[in-house]
Amino acid sequence: MRVLASGLWYPEGPVILSDGSVLVVEIARETLTRIHLDGRCDVVANIPGGPNGAALGPDGRVFICNNGGLAFEHNGPGFRSLGQSPDYTGGSIDAVDLSNGKVERIYESCNGHRLRGPNDIVFDGTGGFWFTDFGKRRARDFDRGFIYWAKADGTEIREVIPRLFQPNGIGLSPDDRTLYVAETHSARLWAFEIEAPGQVRPAPSLVPYGGRLVAGPGGFLQFDSLAVSAAGNICVAMPESYAFAEFSPDGTLDRRHPVPDIHPTNICFGGPDMRTAFVTLGHCGELIAMDWHEPGLVLHHQDGVSRR
Repeated sequence: MRVLASGLWYPEGPVILSDGSVLVVEIARETLTRIHLDGRCDVVANIPGGPNGAALGPDGRVFICNNGGLAFEHNGPGFRSLGQSPDYTGGSIDAVDLSNGKVERIYESCNGHRLRGPNDIVFDGTGGFWFTDFGKRRARDFDRGFIYWAKADGTEIREVIPRLFQPNGIGLSPDDRTLYVAETHSARLWAFEIEAPGQVRPAPSLVPYGGRLVAGPGGFLQFDSLAVSAAGNICVAMPESYAFAEFSPDGTLDRRHPVPDIHPTNICFGGPDMRTAFVTLGHCGELIAMDWHEPGLVLHHQDGVSRR
């Protein structure tokens, strides 16, 4: 493992760029930050609220899941999330122009319902993207979560999968036919069959949400964000477990990858042959690089890399 940057304010949403630099959001600092190969950190944009998941879109901008704001406290050497911030007004999908840092709001509601806490995002190959809405936690209650699909040009947003239990990480299989979603406090990984852009096929069963349960290991576990390997394995961050779990599509736990932090938040792949994992560590505020045992999946619109 190599520490690429430290002193970050609850980093999430890593995005690799063609020059080897990495973009991360700093949720507690409310910024999109670029980390250069020499360790320099530059603020690309200030994003009021709570910038969370991030992904490069078809127009070269970085699309941000803005959770609307979280409250944080210092806990030992780092940060701990306390749930909804006192000045929270709602969540949104924003887009950042990397050339000038301009932030544009793309969506803040769907069918008259305000987005609550957009969390993670993945683009498909049709000009659209999927994202999770985690909802918000408060002192005595919390929101149900939703999965949305939207067009990058701002012309359409759909509520596709309703009323999940705190959906967090989201990703696509290498053939774009399966959508993976990780729920945080249930520590369950779900799969949904995609039948058309923005549409999933309900599973012929009484399984909640109409999906297929890929994995639910049990015990005291939580899931955060995820990424998919070129072979199709799903790599899920596990807060409080100091690790990433790597599941095969049939739910087998293939590997457990330890990391030196109580709250790993997210992962992306890049580097030579896509065999470097860039991991955000939320609690201690670091971005680290890890050699990976197989290539990661090239994402749609990934900067400087062709998707085969």
